[in-house]
Amino acid sequence: MNNPFDPSHIQEEKAEREARRLRLRSNLLIALFCAALLGFAAVLYQTQIVNGDSYLTNSDERDLQREGVDSVRGEILDRYGRVLVSNEVSYNVELDWDAMGADRLAILTQLLDICREEGVSWSETLPISKTAPWTYTTDTPLYFVSVTEEGEEDAIPTSLGRLVKECGWAKDVTKAQLTAGGLLSTMCQTFGVIEKVTPPKAPSKELVGMVTAAGQALGLADEGGSITQADRDLAGVLYELYLRRYEVNNNPYIFARGVGITFITKVKERGLNGVRVEVSTSRKYSTSCAAHVLGYTGAIPAESSEYYKELGYPMNATVGRDGVELAFESYLHGSSGTRLIEKDQNDNIISQEWQTLPEPGSNVVLTLDISLQSTVEDILAQYAARQEEPGGMAAAVVDMSGGVLSLASYPTYDLSTFWENYAELAGDTENRPLYNRATQGLYAPGSTFKMCTAVAALSEGVITTREKVECTGTYTYYPPPYQPHCWNLWGHGNDNVTKAITDSCNIFFYDVGRRTGIAQLQGYAAKFGLGEYTGIEINEYKGWMAGPEASKHFGQEWYEGDIMNASIGQGTSLFTPLQLANYVATLVNGGNHYQCHLLKELKSSDYSQVTQVCEPALVDTIDIDPEHLAAVKQGMYDLSKTWSMARYFDALPVEVGCKTGTAETSSKAASTNAVFVCFAPYDDPQVALCLVAEGGDAGGSLAEIAAGILAQYFSTGSSLNAVPAENTLLR
Repeated sequence: MNNPFDPSHIQEEKAEREARRLRLRSNLLIALFCAALLGFAAVLYQTQIVNGDSYLTNSDERDLQREGVDSVRGEILDRYGRVLVSNEVSYNVELDWDAMGADRLAILTQLLDICREEGVSWSETLPISKTAPWTYTTDTPLYFVSVTEEGEEDAIPTSLGRLVKECGWAKDVTKAQLTAGGLLSTMCQTFGVIEKVTPPKAPSKELVGMVTAAGQALGLADEGGSITQADRDLAGVLYELYLRRYEVNNNPYIFARGVGITFITKVKERGLNGVRVEVSTSRKYSTSCAAHVLGYTGAIPAESSEYYKELGYPMNATVGRDGVELAFESYLHGSSGTRLIEKDQNDNIISQEWQTLPEPGSNVVLTLDISLQSTVEDILAQYAARQEEPGGMAAAVVDMSGGVLSLASYPTYDLSTFWENYAELAGDTENRPLYNRATQGLYAPGSTFKMCTAVAALSEGVITTREKVECTGTYTYYPPPYQPHCWNLWGHGNDNVTKAITDSCNIFFYDVGRRTGIAQLQGYAAKFGLGEYTGIEINEYKGWMAGPEASKHFGQEWYEGDIMNASIGQGTSLFTPLQLANYVATLVNGGNHYQCHLLKELKSSDYSQVTQVCEPALVDTIDIDPEHLAAVKQGMYDLSKTWSMARYFDALPVEVGCKTGTAETSSKAASTNAVFVCFAPYDDPQVALCLVAEGGDAGGSLAEIAAGILAQYFSTGSSLNAVPAENTLLR
């Protein structure tokens, strides 16, 4: 009999229990392994047998694309480091023709419905009104006329004109007589928006005198009357897609910018093929001022696509289109990146890999003082509001080295809503808010030119500072009937050059201008930068200095007596306000003519270092005798102390020198423009200013504006807002 307490027996039972546990675990592991094996086999069967064809097709249709990625644009700041333009993250909607496939119309219809529900505006450039009755929104919808350097006219098709030709709606756009309604009907038929009308094989008697078969074929018969608002909206979007299909425009179609999360959710829920939501950055404006200077950004223009392509830009890049954004594009843009993207047949991104990372652009610091700029724009707007018939206005403020402190044009616009209001802004041909009058407005300088005449005559020894010319009110050097008058018909008596500038005596400058000669006047004007490019980085016009060449350009004869008009800033002399401001700066700094510039310096994208500093560029030097300069400046100073000027300037903390001008114009809206130039402080000039008011009275009417601008500049407001220079990263 076995002893249950026998140690050997206890060991046997323990070993038997361990063996049973081991067998149980082994069986469980085998069962789990078999289950996993069966599951794996089932997945393989499902993948290879059941869905094999589908996966094979999907694999074959995967697309590997190399995509350019735009870099983040640099910021734009004023001279004191205040941010004017920066960036913010936004979501843009892009449309892809091929990815939409045969369901294109249905997809676009749903997309537009979502836009209406969410109040999202979309982008399209079809130059036909967006509401009935259908009319063209531009005077040249199919082509515009360009004049070559040889003076020959050349008809250039617009984007719509090129599409009209590509689609066969007209063989020659320069001869096409397509009404907006008829063309819209034809487009809607071609796009499949409405049912295509089949013209009769031959015109019946009932149609004689009404329409022709060709007219019906083009949809001219109903003038677009059958087109609904929804049809017009759909046609506008399809127009953009067709431009890209026919390679009239090679840029990606950005349907909408800055859409919200609700809009994105609705688009995703409906699974609209070919409608992509891309993360992007858009410009954020911290100021509503300086629109003409800062400029705007947009898609790459079709005519510049090859240029930007050679620079390595992706075709969906945002580039500067005007102003500083365009002028400093190479600094602001940085370097674009590239990535490889793998997509399936439904245009879904499967994987992506960076080849080159984009590098952000540099930050551009301007010479502008945005506080001064804001003051100037406000003052111009207030002055215009007081006028019965306000015209355009312009102001330019520069320092002695050509740095532009303020550059204002009125009326102006808001950059933050530029693209939304573009059609309205571009269509305002009366006020022309997009026109930068400060650098592109050409105005006769009037009496503000008399300092140039004085310097030329003094420097060439024609007169001395003490020589006097008698003014009786009429200049009698030439026999009647050509005997021009002074503005003061009673005469100024005997004036030397200083008194003649203060009195603005025409007779004095008629005489010394005639004796100096037009060639010398032209030479000194050019040295002062009048009728010459200032060198500013944004778009500007050159203008004209009166003389035989200018008269020929304007289709006029040049006569000997015309030099007298030229001597007092009339005739064919046309300068920009910026040229006039820099001319005064050149005069009072002793004759050093500097190139105008907006760039102060460049800073790295993280603001850690200054990468480039703009040094003033000396264009020319006028050797003005100190005695001559003192005599001319004294005349400008004495003018500021006359009763009509002193009431504005005496309250300033600095002394001022100034000159008024009243310039004749051929404008139908007004007979004269008011021009005013000044500088301050008198003893140690820092700034020069020019103001122009279209349709204004005498230039003296602008003295109040000039005093307000100088008061702002010489106050502590601007400098106190500067970014601290110690222990900070300077903006």
